Amino acid sequence: MQGFFLRTLITLLGLLLASTIVPGVTINGTWSVILAAILLCLVNGFVRPVAFLLTLPITIITLGLFLFVLNAAMFGLVAAMLDNFIVAGLWSAIFGSLVVSITSTIASWYIGPDGRVEVIVVRK
Repeated sequence: MQGFFLRTLITLLGLLLASTIVPGVTINGTWSVILAAILLCLVNGFVRPVAFLLTLPITIITLGLFLFVLNAAMFGLVAAMLDNFIVAGLWSAIFGSLVVSITSTIASWYIGPDGRVEVIVVRK
């Protein structure tokens, strides 16, 4: 449970950063950001693996570039579920999902598989 909460918090920070940096991505209201982060985690956990398997042939043909479109589709799906989360178009969704992905990747360098922050100590 701690891991889900921590990853949702990281996704929330990524969504806030995306709404600040990417033109065309707008999230109005604190509760909308919180709900968008929770929904994005759930969509990435349950819907994205099924969509990935269904689009695996086109992903292989495009050498993995279709994953950007798949991530944008998950981002747009969450935006379609919420009224206060607005994504202007495909490119806004691609760049918004890219910002959230980069934020999550950088944060996951410091989080272990069980959801705890890990500190690496080098001793000589």
